[in-house]
Amino acid sequence: MGVKTPEQIEKIRKACRICKKILIETVNFVREGITTFDVARFAENLMEKEKVKSAFLGYRGYPGVICISINEEVVHGIPSKTRYIQVQDIVSVDVGVVKDGYIGDCAMTCHVGEIGEEKVRLIDVTKNALIAGISKVREGCRTGDIGWEIQSLVEKNGFSVVRDFAGHGVGKYLHEEPDVPNFGKPGKGFELKENMVIAIEPMVNMGSSELKILSDGWTVVTADGLPSAHFEDTVLVTRDGYEILTTNN
Repeated sequence: MGVKTPEQIEKIRKACRICKKILIETVNFVREGITTFDVARFAENLMEKEKVKSAFLGYRGYPGVICISINEEVVHGIPSKTRYIQVQDIVSVDVGVVKDGYIGDCAMTCHVGEIGEEKVRLIDVTKNALIAGISKVREGCRTGDIGWEIQSLVEKNGFSVVRDFAGHGVGKYLHEEPDVPNFGKPGKGFELKENMVIAIEPMVNMGSSELKILSDGWTVVTADGLPSAHFEDTVLVTRDGYEILTTNN
């Protein structure tokens, strides 16, 4: 299940590199006083320039080219012409692209202006949780090994991992098997094989892990209204380690 050929891996690698380039440029565009729709339009222009399509637009009916989630919004925030970005916001941007029939998927959280120490810590812990999760990847490791590494780092820092959404396989489709939860037990879960491609994406809440979905049917928010952060990379499983495919190098 999910093992890719060298030709497929090269196509995914190309999609992922473009995806990361677009993500970084889009995050750098985020600023006070613009709308989340402005950010999405900027990303869409980059996609056109790079000759890729959004992997999100129309996926299960999703209406945006990217996901952009602010503060208590966890994931799947829909770009809006009426949602203005303000100083002290933390903004999660999730980009997925399709190139030559294959997917790249990555995300990161940034902040606008000065933010409180606890928000800075939330972002840093989430980023470090992604690095920790990726560090466990190699042929023969299990998804529980990755999940435990993420969960233990997050909970040690007093935050909570989102349990209702997970990382996933990536290839011709945006969400393939296996699921890669951000929690688990070492030695448990699906065993990874060489040349599988997975997206690892810790979503970390400052408070409770409980979630709600807004009336738009998409935007996921924390039930307690406290902020959330999100980082994601797409990773190739190798015999004795991994290759981060969503790299800008």
